[in-house]
Amino acid sequence: MNLNSKEMNIATEPDETGPILIIPYMWIGDFVRGHTVVRVLKERWPNRPVDFLTTSLCAPLIDYMPGVHAGVVWNLPRSRLALAQQWRLAAILRERRYQTVLIMPRTWKSAIAPALAGIPERVGFVGECRFGLLNRWRWGERALPRLIDKNAALALPEGAPRPPEWPVPQLRVPPEEVERWRQANGVGTGPAVALAPGSVGSGKRWPYYGEAARLLAEQGLDVWVVGGPGEKGLANEIVATGGPRVRDLTGTDLRNGVLALAAARVAISNDSGLMHVAAALGTPTMGIFGPTSPQLWAPLNELAAVVQTKTNVPCQPCHRPVCRMNDHRCMRDIPAADVAEIANRVLGEVDARKTR
Repeated sequence: MNLNSKEMNIATEPDETGPILIIPYMWIGDFVRGHTVVRVLKERWPNRPVDFLTTSLCAPLIDYMPGVHAGVVWNLPRSRLALAQQWRLAAILRERRYQTVLIMPRTWKSAIAPALAGIPERVGFVGECRFGLLNRWRWGERALPRLIDKNAALALPEGAPRPPEWPVPQLRVPPEEVERWRQANGVGTGPAVALAPGSVGSGKRWPYYGEAARLLAEQGLDVWVVGGPGEKGLANEIVATGGPRVRDLTGTDLRNGVLALAAARVAISNDSGLMHVAAALGTPTMGIFGPTSPQLWAPLNELAAVVQTKTNVPCQPCHRPVCRMNDHRCMRDIPAADVAEIANRVLGEVDARKTR
């Protein structure tokens, strides 16, 4: 979805040049979805540099986000305020002379360093009653069920009407970088399916990736398993079940996963960060949904498919990280054959588009 400033009912202000900082959620999928905010900001202020605060894990994504000037890498611990580190981060933000900061998380912790740095305009939802830390409030959060709506609303002028749809997140990888990745990993240019079996919480993990890998490989497709070091055990199981056409491409660098997803013809993923990475890259993406809602978290690109069980599971969606009812039927009742069939249909749609 491409919307310009006129369609979003905002005036373009090209004379403004003060730098902007975005503080996103630091989970991979939420971080990627934060790129919608960049697109809205650049429509309004095309000449204001936009930076992201980022963790080391998410930092590689910055290189592929159009419109992002730079990333400020800072690893704050998740479990505490870490005031000493907040002071040091505030000094860095002060040196960069940010004029505006958009704070997506609704926590005290996320607003401390911008306030200490004295950034003139600190925008966010009320959240944990951060009076004194924020000075530009946004209201109506409960009327915005999707995270993409909540985030993008921060980038609009106060009181501006919201568009019917937001511009979708984008990641752009240069073709020559994909080619170097292919050569470094010894993969060919034939059609390949990328599988992303990991997720935060076991409840979102579909259990039949190995069988699906075998079915896809039997159809002459290469199959790559992508993810972080936490998915190494899953990858070994999938490779053992799937056969010689299935490769383990998990690793410690998120960049490797980004490039694999950019090179793949189709990505199959749980509701996870890599699902949103694949969608933002424009790779046809199949999201397998069980305990979470595709209405809130479905992949946001044109060639996307949502896979759910055909069984009636009354507790779905529960949004729980671990199943507490029905023995995980919302995921167990999705057969591997159905996923392989949908993957082939998506591949057919990709080929049909190429011939138009």
